[in-house]
Amino acid sequence: MTSMPKITKLNEIVSVSPQLELGDVTSLAKAGFKSIICNRPDEEEGDHPRSAAVAKAAKKSGLQFAYVPAVSGAITDQDGEKMADALADLPTPVLAYCRSGARSTKLTEMADAAPKKSSAPSAESSRFNVVVVGGGSAGIATAASMLKRNKNISLAIIDPADDHYYQPGWTMVGGGAFSAEFTHRKEKDLIPARATWIKSAAASFDPDNNAVTTADGQEIHYDVLIVCPGIKLDWAAIDGLPETLGKNGVTSNYRFDLAPYTFRLVKELTSGTALFTQPPMPIKCAGAPQKAMYLSCSKWEKEGVLANIDVQFHNTGAALFGIKEYVPALMEYIDRYNAHLNLESTLVAVDGPAQIATFEQKHGEETKRVDVKFDMIHVVPPQMAPDFVRSSPLAAESGFVDVDPATLRHVKYANIFSLGDACSAPNAKTMAAVRKQAPIVAVNALAALAGKPPVADYDGYGSCPLTVERGKVVLAEFGYGGKLLPSFPNWLIDGTRPSRLSWLLKDTILPPVYWHGMLKGREWMVKPHRIGAE
Repeated sequence: MTSMPKITKLNEIVSVSPQLELGDVTSLAKAGFKSIICNRPDEEEGDHPRSAAVAKAAKKSGLQFAYVPAVSGAITDQDGEKMADALADLPTPVLAYCRSGARSTKLTEMADAAPKKSSAPSAESSRFNVVVVGGGSAGIATAASMLKRNKNISLAIIDPADDHYYQPGWTMVGGGAFSAEFTHRKEKDLIPARATWIKSAAASFDPDNNAVTTADGQEIHYDVLIVCPGIKLDWAAIDGLPETLGKNGVTSNYRFDLAPYTFRLVKELTSGTALFTQPPMPIKCAGAPQKAMYLSCSKWEKEGVLANIDVQFHNTGAALFGIKEYVPALMEYIDRYNAHLNLESTLVAVDGPAQIATFEQKHGEETKRVDVKFDMIHVVPPQMAPDFVRSSPLAAESGFVDVDPATLRHVKYANIFSLGDACSAPNAKTMAAVRKQAPIVAVNALAALAGKPPVADYDGYGSCPLTVERGKVVLAEFGYGGKLLPSFPNWLIDGTRPSRLSWLLKDTILPPVYWHGMLKGREWMVKPHRIGAE
């Protein structure tokens, strides 16, 4: 082994050094270090071990490892925040390194100055300017947008989850286009650095006293409340379904762990009956049930087995899709794949071992129960507002948070806002809707914090990239009342027709926009529309 690089102790927790070699890792462990942070980008010029190799050596020596790269001469506040997060999570003492040690020193200084995340409120921090209930896409995007605009507010996010998912990607996982892990990140890595993370579930609201109570008994007070805990998937509403999910040919792209099973079933099926179901509205991503069917059929078509498979789509609704302009293109694929369209047909029970699905089907004034034998069934469960929302003073008759559809402010409580799947606005419950809503709620919530009325309004925008085959998408974009709201000129993307460019958008562009744009408070193409503006 070559001689160890010079180690400089910055404080009781962190020491820094120039570039490490793989052989140095064992010596660091013997010296008492518990963790290593690499601040040198892998792609930086020079002959140096890549982060994955150092991580492997660290693991072998019993050390933790984190990769927090920063470009020399271009270190950002975000880099400092990531360094602070790493130092908060890793066992100490820590050795950080880069080419010369200078970046590691700078990042440590920035980390020391950065506000620290907290997983639980202290006694003195149980009141915040803003409390966000829900740490999913809506909660983190809104929090990030607010903190981009005002770094001085105190903001807490209440959410118990360790994991965060890019859920629009699960259809692509089920279709074999994405890996499941591609859609997954750790929640702790996404909470904005200036936010306090209260790692518990919200249990009840007391809007008259500006308080939220958590499942572990904490009472959190707020000046402004933002409610976005998502939607409840009611698997148990379908008799026998919970017991057979993930086996017996029963699957769903609405769960992270089941989407890979969908693709496994598709690959293995060469003949038989494949069922795809859609429950009553509202559901998140109303196009996802049929997307699963189209991508499955596209695979079977490519493999030359589609003619051997009886494909059936059972939809509780009376139409294939709610916006009529997109139906002709979708029907072309229904015909192309010879799929049998069963409207007003609701899945009510699944016998997994016998592979029998039971539907209630409307025939005029009559409703009949029909049993269908299957080899594979993709199930979408009924959905509703979370229980603690439905039972709260915030709920509309529907059970969702009762908001003005334009401002997304509660109809009764002027300091409460809601967005995403949990709010009552009559828009499609899609990620695209959340992306548009988050900046609007951010500016309106900040206005409320200043004692002012809402300043931005929402037009109901939502988008559903309908993956009609591997490589083509019908890009449905619409707002309140079914009004078409295309983001691109018709000559570039005609959303009513299948497009390869729309597939590129879904497959390649939108995931990084989500992780690196939306969740970071970057409002690309979704700047809030000011009330009264054209």
